[in-house]
Amino acid sequence: MFEVVAEPNRRRILDLLLDEERPVGDLVEQIGLSQPAVSKHLKVLERAGLISRGRDAQRRPARLEVGALKAVTDWLDNYRRFWEDSYQRLDELFDELQSAEAASDEPGGR
Repeated sequence: MFEVVAEPNRRRILDLLLDEERPVGDLVEQIGLSQPAVSKHLKVLERAGLISRGRDAQRRPARLEVGALKAVTDWLDNYRRFWEDSYQRLDELFDELQSAEAASDEPGGR
């Protein structure tokens, strides 16, 4: 999944699909790539389950599939909490060291 969203043009496509489904032509205009290049990116995103493609006469509008992104977000959230807790403990240690240093600088301190 991460290799799919690591590519900047694919992230841009996902951003564009956030609010509404869009036809390939609209994505081509917005991104500035050729139609074949956008179509290749859409195929990669579709295989990853991040988008789905509908049928509307000749058009195949693409729409975001938030369920796949939610699974990634939930997984990453565990690591976000880990790092927040780690930084909190580091802040507490830093505060303790500063307090100890301030106490030793006081007259009559150690």
